[in-house]
Amino acid sequence: MGTDDLFKKARVKRETRKSLNKKILDNILILCEGEKTEPNYFNGIKCKYRMSNVEIKGLGANTDTITKIAIKEHRNFSQIWCVFDRDSFDAHNFNRAFQMIKKYKNIHIAYSNEAFELWYLLHFNYYNTGITREAYCKKLNKLLGKKYKKNSTEIYSLICDKENVAIKNAKRLFESYPNENPEKNNPSTTVYKLVEELNKYKDTF
Repeated sequence: MGTDDLFKKARVKRETRKSLNKKILDNILILCEGEKTEPNYFNGIKCKYRMSNVEIKGLGANTDTITKIAIKEHRNFSQIWCVFDRDSFDAHNFNRAFQMIKKYKNIHIAYSNEAFELWYLLHFNYYNTGITREAYCKKLNKLLGKKYKKNSTEIYSLICDKENVAIKNAKRLFESYPNENPEKNNPSTTVYKLVEELNKYKDTF
């Protein structure tokens, strides 16, 4: 077999793999509790890496509504991620969301206890003591060197270079609890799982 044939086969293999990855990525739906905060962050990832077929919706809805939409759409997407905070809902509704999606293998939850801002903080330091959303914001003001704006469209660009630190800290925090109990494990977040999933496709497009 000539050198040209080898290069041609290698190119076809790369293009086939790229095509398969695109097909997988086309089917990711991210449903966010908030209308701005979470969608703005994930849109930052989507835009930077041109993940044109990742769909992100800011619903401004409670956990019941989010999970019901996820269940309704589960046949249309290979993966659906529900993103919501513990501090926005009572324990019953928060726990009910996990039970509702239990039998659907392609529906996942990326939760934060207490709030999504915990994920931002973990880009800078490891935190294992529960604090309020207001305290998160005060810490972010100091760490960012500017006033943190909850609905900022630039937040991803401000912290993305520290993403590996955030994933490491979030995993360490998650694994520090003897049992997975999202409603009680404060602080904790599984946003890192969704980010890791998206990272698989950064070089796809």
